Amino acid sequence: MWWLVSPGNVLKPAEGMAGLAARFAGARRLARRAPIRVSAIEADLGTRYTIDTLAALKRRYPRYRFVWLMGADNLAQFHRWRDWRGIARMMPIAVIARPGYDHDAVASPAMVWLRRWRRRLGQHRPGRAEFGARRDTPALFQLRFDPDPMSATAIRAADPDWHRRIPAKAPRDMLTFRPIRPSLNRNGIVRSARRKGRS
Repeated sequence: MWWLVSPGNVLKPAEGMAGLAARFAGARRLARRAPIRVSAIEADLGTRYTIDTLAALKRRYPRYRFVWLMGADNLAQFHRWRDWRGIARMMPIAVIARPGYDHDAVASPAMVWLRRWRRRLGQHRPGRAEFGARRDTPALFQLRFDPDPMSATAIRAADPDWHRRIPAKAPRDMLTFRPIRPSLNRNGIVRSARRKGRS
């Protein structure tokens, strides 16, 4: 599993957002005991939107079969993402349940469109893979388990200076192996991460 740490998100306020290197280091710390590779490859690819990032990943890794994982909170606003139907046609989507977001996700315009391609684990067409990227797209899987009720927004609000405790040494990307560096403006000051969007 790859965890893509975005350089920024136009659907979220940049104010209070920690820099890319700090968020990458925090994600890597959280994933240290899991089979997850944390990456900031979007900064390396120079892509602005998810549809472009996924297309670039498919070109860079043509032998890999991808499944896009996202939380139900993102499904609730998926219709606001740039070419969201294109994302659904590009690779299967697995939606992870998030406490408090199920109703919004089910009622979202994206779910209305995706509903006809909803699959259950174990439900498959003859001759097709049960789950994963080899099946026809669009395909939507809803993953249900006991989710962690914690909210990233609430965690940041409870400890707004968490990123200041991240060591200054630039961490290395787990896919590209390049150092993750903060973005600087022309005056050498770390610039806020506003450029990347999930829309």
